[in-house]
Amino acid sequence: MAFKKLMARLGAGNAQVETVLVSPDTTPGGTVAGTVTVTGGSVAQQFDRIRVELVATVEVESGDASWREDVTFGAAVVAEGSTIEAGEQRSIPFGFDVPWQCPFTTVGQWHLRGMRVGLRTRVDIPGGVDPGDLDAVHVRPLPVQVAVLEALERLGFSFRGADVEKGRVRGSELPFYQEVEFWPPRELRGRINELEVTFLTDHQGADVVLEVDRRGGLLSEGRDVAGRLRLSHDDTDVAAVAARLDAAVRQLGARRGWL
Repeated sequence: MAFKKLMARLGAGNAQVETVLVSPDTTPGGTVAGTVTVTGGSVAQQFDRIRVELVATVEVESGDASWREDVTFGAAVVAEGSTIEAGEQRSIPFGFDVPWQCPFTTVGQWHLRGMRVGLRTRVDIPGGVDPGDLDAVHVRPLPVQVAVLEALERLGFSFRGADVEKGRVRGSELPFYQEVEFWPPRELRGRINELEVTFLTDHQGADVVLEVDRRGGLLSEGRDVAGRLRLSHDDTDVAAVAARLDAAVRQLGARRGWL
C-alpha cells in the first residue's frame, strides 16, 4: 500500500480529472459553466483544492524582446480539502462570470488567428500542483462590438489582425487589453499606417479606444494618437455607429493635422 501511495504521488495510478463545459461559447460579461468529474485511482488521494481558471495568451514586450505567456483572469474553486477514494467518481458542477473586458476570439464562424482563451482545471495536491490541460473557450463579441466591427468595414477599414497586449490603458480592469487592427481606407493611405481599436466594456456599454499609427515623413516621425468613443449596449445600428466612428476619426485627424 505504501508503494501504491508513493506511485500515486508520482502520477502513476492517481485520480483522473475531466472538465466538460456546458457550452464552449460565451461572451464578455457572460458565464462559463460546466462539470468537473474526478475519478479515483488505485488508492485514496487527498486534494487541497480543485479550481477552474480562465486563461488568455498575451503578448509581452520588454525592450527589444517579445514573447507570449498565459495569464489567468478569472477563477472558481470547485472543491477544497477533499479526499477521493479508490475507484470513486464524483461530479461537481461549477459556473462563474466572464469579465466584461475579456478579449473575443471568434467573429461569426471565423476564429481570430493568434487569439486564445481557454479554461484550465488546476488540481492542488500535497507536494505539488497539476496545471491541467487548456480547454478552448470561444468568446464571441457583444452586439455593440459587432456593430463597431461592421461599421468600420462600411467606412472602408479592412481587418488586419488582433492580439492581446500585456499592460493597461486608462480604464483597464484586466492586466492586458485586446487590440483589433485595421488597414485604413484608400483616402487615408499615405497618411496613417493602421487603426487599432480596443474595447473597454462594462455592464452599461463600451469605451471604444481608437489609436492611429501615423506615417512618418521626411521631416517628421510617425507616432500614435488616440481618441475615445462611448457607446451603450443598445448602440447596435450599424449606420448610426458608422457615422459616430467617422466623426470621431475625422475629429482626431483634424486635431492632429492629417485630415
